[in-house]
Amino acid sequence: QVQLVESGGGLMQAGGSLRLSCAASGRTFSGYGMGWFRQAPGKEREFVATINQSSGRTLYADSVKGRFTISRDNAKNTVYLQMNSLKPEDTAVYYCAAGYGATMFHIGYNYWGQGTQVTVSS
Repeated sequence: QVQLVESGGGLMQAGGSLRLSCAASGRTFSGYGMGWFRQAPGKEREFVATINQSSGRTLYADSVKGRFTISRDNAKNTVYLQMNSLKPEDTAVYYCAAGYGATMFHIGYNYWGQGTQVTVSS
């Protein structure tokens, strides 16, 4: 069992930056691929970014490529999402997830956090 707790969300103006954190506890964090997803009101949950266990492989949604960076610190059991050049369309609840690989498909993740709200004003 893995428990995930996101933090770092908030209100930001367009063009600004936020860094989300996801702290993991429970089973060995370094054994999991980690992902970030988001869900805007009235929309389905969508993939944002993923990183594999060794940080050797990352994958991003086209909508965030070049603006967002996923990273992890296995010593701190934490995964991060650095979000730059924020846009109003980035407004959503952001969720981190843990699974046995790094995939863009939510079905590949076994554990989910409770989410953190990110709101970007124009």
